[in-house]
Amino acid sequence: MPTQTKSTLDGSTWDWIIVGSGFGGSVAAMRLSEKGYRVLVLEQGRRFQKEDFAKSNWNLRRWLWKPALACRGILRMSFLRHITVLSGVGVGGGSLVYANTLPVPGSTFFKDPEWGDLADWKSELKPHFQTALSMLGATTVPFSTPADDALAAIGKDLGLKDQHRPVQVGVFFGKENEEVSDPYFDGKGPPRTGCTKCGACMVGCRVGAKNTLDFNYLYFAEKNGTAVHADTKVTAVRQEKTKEFIVEASVRQTWRRNQKIKLTAKRVVMAGGVLGTLSLLLKMRSEKNGLPKLSSQLGYSVRTNCESLTGVQSLQKDVDHSKGVAIGSILHIDEHSHVEPVRYPSGSGFFRLLMAPHASGTNSWQRIMGALGKVLCQPIAWTRAYLTSNWAKRTVILLYMESHLETLRFKLNPRGKLQSTTDGAKAPRGNLPKADEISNRMAKKINGVVGALFTQTLLGTPTTAHILGGCTMGKDAQSGVIDTNHEAFGHPGLYILDGSTISANPGVNPALTITALAERAMSRLE
Repeated sequence: MPTQTKSTLDGSTWDWIIVGSGFGGSVAAMRLSEKGYRVLVLEQGRRFQKEDFAKSNWNLRRWLWKPALACRGILRMSFLRHITVLSGVGVGGGSLVYANTLPVPGSTFFKDPEWGDLADWKSELKPHFQTALSMLGATTVPFSTPADDALAAIGKDLGLKDQHRPVQVGVFFGKENEEVSDPYFDGKGPPRTGCTKCGACMVGCRVGAKNTLDFNYLYFAEKNGTAVHADTKVTAVRQEKTKEFIVEASVRQTWRRNQKIKLTAKRVVMAGGVLGTLSLLLKMRSEKNGLPKLSSQLGYSVRTNCESLTGVQSLQKDVDHSKGVAIGSILHIDEHSHVEPVRYPSGSGFFRLLMAPHASGTNSWQRIMGALGKVLCQPIAWTRAYLTSNWAKRTVILLYMESHLETLRFKLNPRGKLQSTTDGAKAPRGNLPKADEISNRMAKKINGVVGALFTQTLLGTPTTAHILGGCTMGKDAQSGVIDTNHEAFGHPGLYILDGSTISANPGVNPALTITALAERAMSRLE
């Protein structure tokens, strides 16, 4: 469906307006349009065709999201006091930039006391997980790479041979680079092209093999009549005395000029991810005639998957670690933790600029001295690591996750920007001994050195691609922001369907869980 112009969009009225087009927003768009509602999706990022994605992450204008610098890509990096957050932007939201993995959380997630007494979540979500897996085209990775083999060897050394396995991903593994008619929806969906194992899943799939939301949920939503409006940032959501909502937005016209529009909706879905949803709702809660009845719990219980991201740079010249899919396998270390090898495509070395030698320690002095010690002990190795001609070919990124309780509070600073505080809670850590052990073992397997983002080494600030919480569930407004149907306490008709509603630590990539929760919420609406 063609994107509407301001002359037809401004002043229009909709049954539902959805803010954001990620996993929650896309599910809502499809399911609500199936029910016959008039639905509008507003997305601040741009719409990408295959050829629009960057070939490598050195092309910052197409890969990084920083509009002030004319960068309108798919990855947003947010540097907060206690955490560095990686998130997705664009039509399709996080699906454009995530690593394709679609795991179901372990049993402890469903029973977590933070939300476990609100419903029998494992039973209730089971059919919705199956629907989500089918819609997203989940399949097991059918091949192994040198990084996967090295991780398997580490598992064997630790006595965990049976705990290493390929992962489920949302990728079409047909004949390489061959386009075929829709293989997922009885021919009713778009054509797909077989994966070429180029490793570019997180830079943007230029092949058409990655099952991003524009190939499934959003595709069918638009076929059902949903209007998807890109380059449109929602700036205000206000509920009137009539219970209708006024939605104000800024539509990008040129890189210098935007146009303001005002819309009306009977109901609204907030699905802009933790950063987008919390920024807007915290702003509107304090504004006159906005959303003053939102729970005081808004912004609390923000969490991550207790992650550690390290980059092991190999000194081997005859092994290419850039080939494959973003994540191909997983090693379960125990019931609370696991590790996955991650890759970027050949030529993608941007993160080398942000890397420093990784060192363990509970304070900055210990980490800085440890990093300097590594450089002094291995000067040639570190010189080669920084000067290597193709960082992605030589680097195995290790993503380690734990399912432990560590939370932050997000609030607005005097300039109206999000800031993180501990507010007495235990904040996410940048020092995870188990992660360090696996990284060091990987370095020995591939003859490499271990690096991490400078924020983690120098400041002890962990990096996460899985920011969650802030609009958690509760029995009432004193214990949560939304009820079990995802409707906001105090503002009937306002629903929240994104990672901000995840009320416990899943310990795994949350994309499938967000999708399943959205499926459940939409199934309960008339």
